[in-house]
Amino acid sequence: MILYFIFITSYLAGSLSSAIIVCRVAGLPDPRTQGSGNPGATNVLRFGSKRIAAIVLLSDGLKGAIPVLFASYQGLTLFEICLVAFFAFLGHVYPVFFHFKGGKGVATYLGALIAVNYLAGLIFSLVWLLVAKVLKISSLSALIATILSPFYFYFLTNNLKATLVICLICLLIFYTHRSNIKRLIRGKEDTIQS
Repeated sequence: MILYFIFITSYLAGSLSSAIIVCRVAGLPDPRTQGSGNPGATNVLRFGSKRIAAIVLLSDGLKGAIPVLFASYQGLTLFEICLVAFFAFLGHVYPVFFHFKGGKGVATYLGALIAVNYLAGLIFSLVWLLVAKVLKISSLSALIATILSPFYFYFLTNNLKATLVICLICLLIFYTHRSNIKRLIRGKEDTIQS
C-alpha cells in the first residue's frame, strides 16, 4: 500500500505547476497566456526575469527529486524508484490541479534523474549545456540529452526494467516537444537569447 501512496503523492507533487504558481506570486502574467504558452522555465524567461525563470527551473526539478529521494529512503527497488519518477513527471505534464495541461517535463525529469543516479543526471546536464552552447537551441539541447539518457542510464545501473521506465519518460518528452520538433524541421525554432 505504501508504494501506491508514494505513486499518488508523487503525481500530486508533480501536478503543482511551478511556473504558474511562481508567476502568480511574482505578479507576472499566467505563462499559459504568454510566449509559447508553455508553463515552463524557458517560456517564463521570455517574459519574466532570469531569476524568476531559475526559481521555476529549480522548483520543477525538486518536484522530480523529492519524491524519488523519499522513495529511496523507503528502500524501494530501482525499478520502483523510477516508477515514482515517472509519476512525478506525469503530474508535471498532466497536472490534475491545472486541467491536465502542464509543461514539457524536462526539468522534472532531470531532477528525478539526479536523485535516481546523480551521474546520469550530471551527464544529462553536461550534454544539454554542451549542445546549447554550440547550437543555441534549448529544445534541441533537451531532446538530444533526453534521447541519449537511457543508454548511459543502463550503462550506469545495468537494470533493464528501470531503464525501460526511463525510456517511457523519454518518449513522452519527445511527445510533449512535438511542436518544437516541427519548428526544428522547418528551421523556425527559437534560439537561446544571451
